[in-house]
Amino acid sequence: MIEKRWIPVAEPTSEQRATAVDLAAQLNVSPFLATLLVQRGVGDFEAARSFFRPDLSSLHDPFLMRDMDKAVERLTSAMAAGEKILVYGDYDVDGTTSVTMFYGFLRTLYDQLDYYIPDRYTEGYGISTQGIDWAKENGFTLIVALDCGIKSVDKVAYANTLGVDFIICDHHRPGEVLPAAAAVLDPKRDDCAYPYKGLTGCGVGFKLLHAFCLQNGLDLEVLYPYLDLLVVSIASDIVPVTGENRVLAYYGLQRLNTSPRAGLKALIQIAGLRNVLDITNVVFGLGPRINAAGRIKHAREAVRLLLCENEEEAGEFATQINKHNADRRKFDTSITDEALSMIQQDAWISGAKSTVLYKEDWHKGVIGIVASRCIEHFHRPTIILTKSNGKAAGSARSVPGFDVYEAIEECSELLEQFGGHTFAAGMTLPIENIEAFRQRFDKIVSSRILPEQLTPMIGVDMEIELEEISWKFYRVLKQMSPFGPGNMTPVFVSRQVHIAKKPTIMKEKHIKFEVYQGQSPAFTVIAFGMAHIYPDLMNGQPFDICYHLDENTFREKTTLQFMLKDIKFGEPTWKQSN
Repeated sequence: MIEKRWIPVAEPTSEQRATAVDLAAQLNVSPFLATLLVQRGVGDFEAARSFFRPDLSSLHDPFLMRDMDKAVERLTSAMAAGEKILVYGDYDVDGTTSVTMFYGFLRTLYDQLDYYIPDRYTEGYGISTQGIDWAKENGFTLIVALDCGIKSVDKVAYANTLGVDFIICDHHRPGEVLPAAAAVLDPKRDDCAYPYKGLTGCGVGFKLLHAFCLQNGLDLEVLYPYLDLLVVSIASDIVPVTGENRVLAYYGLQRLNTSPRAGLKALIQIAGLRNVLDITNVVFGLGPRINAAGRIKHAREAVRLLLCENEEEAGEFATQINKHNADRRKFDTSITDEALSMIQQDAWISGAKSTVLYKEDWHKGVIGIVASRCIEHFHRPTIILTKSNGKAAGSARSVPGFDVYEAIEECSELLEQFGGHTFAAGMTLPIENIEAFRQRFDKIVSSRILPEQLTPMIGVDMEIELEEISWKFYRVLKQMSPFGPGNMTPVFVSRQVHIAKKPTIMKEKHIKFEVYQGQSPAFTVIAFGMAHIYPDLMNGQPFDICYHLDENTFREKTTLQFMLKDIKFGEPTWKQSN
């Protein structure tokens, strides 16, 4: 088990402390909760009201996005002229939810329409020549590309020679040259003044529909039923749950929990998600199943499910996708075991600051997942490669604070193509370049990565005494959701707590125990995958715990419980300064 660092948030300034005191009085909450709010940029009553009660009226004007006027004009003119429009999206969750949302909305107004998802294995990521040729052969003159296309300069140029226009809705980093499309929507464009940069591909598509509705006098209420898809993209693409995303996620979760579309409802049921859904449920319960269609079979299956309006038919589609997910898990487990063994058996790789592994028969659909699994064991930037169409295709994942995209970009002369984000990227390269790439990538990582970035960290919001925790405390905490990057579930440290009674080991891997501190009541602690701490718990010495709060309902009785993130025995090793 890797030793973790507990990292406190920045010590509040005297001004922030004063703000927290005022806010606690205004909101009638504890100073601890007021401090949490101030840490998250909530400094007065009005800001708190907006934070606790997000409002769709606060969404930004979509026409602030560069090229939005061009995009709406091209889409509107295509519909007026009866042109055939192709909705084109990537094969992951963000791409398939984007296509479902855009196609699903547009088909209520227009019928010269179809959608296209590239095959992960024969076409690869992004805009493909095959997809453009299919559009031309079938009479499409406008392609709306969602969650891809920002770096498809050559492909868009090729489409232009065929008389096929593009509107690009992307959220990945642009290259130095933008595609010559009819419109390029991407808030990460250097020349785009759109106030919020963290949208998903589905979010950029939503803003185009938002602008289309405004331009054409359509009530925005017709768009809101698609927010259940948008929150799935926000959760699964691990983008910040701040600003505009937080508003969209808040209302998306409401819809997901009250009136989800038939396809999502079927997935929720087959995933066994019985409690109120939050971002975490979506990430681990729905996202992998939607992704599994493209990983194991074809992502069109996911779009078919999400477009489905018949509940019985949706149930059949969901059953098939759930089977794909079970197959994905098998590949994931076996390839992860193989990858970890390769690291342990190779002295150079095990001693490097990065991991780059290649095996030609690994399943391309799970290599990103395997990269993440390897980071759980060897905390460093990781790239997993496999053979695809005669090339090495790879997925990269990073560790907090290290920009893996920039490191890959510096190896660009060894690559055929690449794209992605700070913490995740994809690439293709000639197989004969793998060893040179491995050496170059590790050299770049070694020169830039800080020693502390090679050790897993847990961000801690504050140290708290157990006697401060109550149902009122927890109810206010819940209202700070939806939680996610940029507004993570608050994490607490409580020091020198004692075991209240003998722990229980569950399923040989997990452990459940109770703790108290001074005169506090006892609280139940759940520690997944941590049965090995049993002997230390039983030695009678106090210990420090790092956790977040949750609730558990069993036999109609609901209790507060702690979800353990880490534990430290012996002398206290972490202390927040006063």
